[in-house]
Amino acid sequence: MADEGRGEVRLLAPFIRLGADDRPYLEGVRCAACGEVLAIEPRRACPRCATVGALEPVRLAERGRLYAYTVVHRSFPGVKVPFVAAVVDLDGGGSIKGNLVGVGFDEISFDMPLNVEFERLQPREGSDERHIRHVFTPGAN
Repeated sequence: MADEGRGEVRLLAPFIRLGADDRPYLEGVRCAACGEVLAIEPRRACPRCATVGALEPVRLAERGRLYAYTVVHRSFPGVKVPFVAAVVDLDGGGSIKGNLVGVGFDEISFDMPLNVEFERLQPREGSDERHIRHVFTPGAN
């Protein structure tokens, strides 16, 4: 995967994919037996109904609602703090973790609508590496 001819693109979550148009999207699996949607890599059996071989790839929604969050004040060297780590229940199924950005700490509320956005990052100045990560931003009610 090349990003505008400038090196390898690294997707920073196992459920991020690049489409034919080079636009990122989220992919999970849906169980053909029970309909459960999960933001996980394909596996042998559905964790809900235990049906073997029924999990099929599905494109996940890019909107959801805040399920849980925490404000992180201490992290690894080089990681700016504080930041908000969140778990979001996606519309149509699946839950994913990521950072909540673009909102003040006092504006956060459980069940608030959120959008999934993608950021293209260059980890070090002058590097050919390119990374794509997802973040959550406030959405419309």
